[in-house]
Amino acid sequence: MGENTIQNNARFNTCIELPPQINSPGFLNGENPSSKGLLKNSLPELELQMIMIFGLSQTFHFVFKRLGLPKISSDILTGLVLGYALVDDKGNPINERLFTPAGEQIMGTVSIFGYCLFLFLTGVKMNVGMISKTGTMAMTIAVGALLVPFFCGLITKEFIGGSLKPQDKDELSFVFITQTLVPFPVIASLITELNILNSELGWLGLSAALVSDLIGFSLTASFLMVRVLLESKSKALIDSAATIAYVAIAVFVIRPLMFRIIKNTPEGRPVKDVYVYSIIVLAMASSIFSEAIDQQVYMAPYILGLAIPEGPPLGSAIASKLDCFVSGVFVPLYVTTSVLRADLRRFKFDTLTTSSIILVMVTTVSKFIACFMSCTYYEMPMLDSWALSFIMTSKGIVEIGLYTLFRDLNNLAESTFNFLIISILATSAIAPIFVKFLYDPSRKYAGYQKRNLMHLKPDSELRVLVCIHRPDDIPAMINLLDASSPTKESPISVYVLHLIELIGRSSPIFISHQAQRKSLSEFSYSQNVILSFRLFENNNWEAITINAFTAVSPPKLMHDDICTLALDKLTSLMILPFHRKWSLDGHVEFDDNMLRSLNSKVLEIAPCSVGILVHRGESGRAGTLLSSLDAYMYSICMIFLGGRDDREALTYAKRMARASNTTLTVFHLVPPEEGEVEDDRKWDLLLDSEVLKDVKYNSLNGNQQMRHAQKFVSDGSEMAMIISSLVDEYDLIIAGRSHSIGSHQISGLDLGWTKFPELGVVGDMLASMDIYGRASALVIQQQATDDG
Repeated sequence: MGENTIQNNARFNTCIELPPQINSPGFLNGENPSSKGLLKNSLPELELQMIMIFGLSQTFHFVFKRLGLPKISSDILTGLVLGYALVDDKGNPINERLFTPAGEQIMGTVSIFGYCLFLFLTGVKMNVGMISKTGTMAMTIAVGALLVPFFCGLITKEFIGGSLKPQDKDELSFVFITQTLVPFPVIASLITELNILNSELGWLGLSAALVSDLIGFSLTASFLMVRVLLESKSKALIDSAATIAYVAIAVFVIRPLMFRIIKNTPEGRPVKDVYVYSIIVLAMASSIFSEAIDQQVYMAPYILGLAIPEGPPLGSAIASKLDCFVSGVFVPLYVTTSVLRADLRRFKFDTLTTSSIILVMVTTVSKFIACFMSCTYYEMPMLDSWALSFIMTSKGIVEIGLYTLFRDLNNLAESTFNFLIISILATSAIAPIFVKFLYDPSRKYAGYQKRNLMHLKPDSELRVLVCIHRPDDIPAMINLLDASSPTKESPISVYVLHLIELIGRSSPIFISHQAQRKSLSEFSYSQNVILSFRLFENNNWEAITINAFTAVSPPKLMHDDICTLALDKLTSLMILPFHRKWSLDGHVEFDDNMLRSLNSKVLEIAPCSVGILVHRGESGRAGTLLSSLDAYMYSICMIFLGGRDDREALTYAKRMARASNTTLTVFHLVPPEEGEVEDDRKWDLLLDSEVLKDVKYNSLNGNQQMRHAQKFVSDGSEMAMIISSLVDEYDLIIAGRSHSIGSHQISGLDLGWTKFPELGVVGDMLASMDIYGRASALVIQQQATDDG
């Protein structure tokens, strides 16, 4: 059957068989003439094409990933190599048996179908609620990344495009508009591949990209609608009304329905598969709607994905079903088959291509400068500003999709298309290398703002992350929180994270128990934890707010779950249980080295202050939950040597002393008179004096709830004697993990000789076997920041 096709504005005839034969009878079938060959059947042809694409792509990625290049760079290079090897310099297939017209149509259909699913999945993973929480910094970066390159590109286009034809001017307009966009899927993929998704730099990039992408998505849809308007006003009106109606249905019908599915799911259990597969089928079918209203084929699936609540339980379930196949199969197919259209042998420096090169350079540089200036305006560290600017100027699969669409519509010249593909390859390869060089991965949880106790405003809400590993941790943490003086005027928001080791599953689970309101099932992972803390919340109504989460993951990844939640919820303090448990007679019942390693990792990368609770269990003076301590005075001792960790610990101790049934005694251990002190030490002494001022004032005025006792200590042995005399006199002893540089009070007690370095010198004494007492201990480390 003859079929007319158009390529490069030239019309020629090709022949295909209808109906096409899918399966091959095989080489050994005598009835099949050898002249037809195996590849005359569509399935073997598709399989061979996929083998070639994946084989070459994985070979490139095996080499390039060691250089820090992302997977999309290998896919683009695969398309360029296959295009060079399989197409001659006139644009005709070298081997028509390998790439038949019917086979190209099938491969193109499969790749476009996969691209629609990819953008649907991107929408599912996108947290639209981030827009309402986007701060001025992210908003400034987003708007600057759009407007500055837009106006710079517009001025450049008018300056260099005066002598071009009207059609070429339209092409230049398309080039600079697409260069202005900051697609969220591209930024999200890059940040994920760089493994900085949970960092504040990553969140800032995602927030800015989300705002920019939604604006850019609206502009792109409007641009396509204008094209329809030029052809038919009535059709444009119908398409616009249909688009608005679809968005309204997604927001006001589909999204509430998704939340109803979540609420009807038993707490701690995954969403039923029937719901998940129904949503996936709906996403597949929704692309038909996009075609019907003259929009890009992926518009409807993308909007549907945005309507689905991200994260567990629904969004995570959909992602787990699709992510591997979409990202591993469909995306490489789409990128490679799109880039196959480019042939560098036919690249030429004509006036239009040269103008496009200048325009791309201007818009890219102006976008980079706009992002960098926005970051420096908000006093972001210099290297992080450079890194974020490279992230925001990166290009990827969305740009490839746009260029391919316009190339197939003959609205983009061949040389321009070739150059744009090369520019995407360059930016996608350069950006990750520079980001890895500029941004230290060990700092991916470092924040750009103070998240500790000392920098909280008076009576502001205290956000605390509490980690639970064993049932024994529940009463210990509730005791500590109840002693933290929660009131309506000064509330505490508690995020309880139950950590469970991943056993017998292939993938980790993270469950938010706020979204699922159905009664607890017998299969709930964290039933005892949730019930205990909800009872605590009910007993402290409007003073305590509990939000429960469960993380089932390998031990080596648990620190990521903890720090990610702390960063996401903007907590000022996280409390970790100590890895040892004591029996009633003072012997160690068990020693969990996995938990000890976890605590050490969290201390290194925590985005807020950290407290490690050494709980003595029922052997303590209080013995029972603090909710029953109406007639009992809970006594706290603070050992203060000086330094930022001690100041942070004292700030928490003073908050606890607000309760009427709590007494605080601050033992200020000072060295004998010393000679000339260094400037850094002077500044530390000044800050120490400031934080101790109100304690001394209350003590001098006879306040029995807050007392100050100053003791002179010459070395570590004297300090050890004082600490050993306190362990039976108090319910809780609080200390900082580290102390001022050159503290004479701990001379002779080097950290290298301590058994538990994660507790510091004082904490190590309180948790050692040599000094066993009834008092629990809380060791606090202030949030680590760049300014020290």
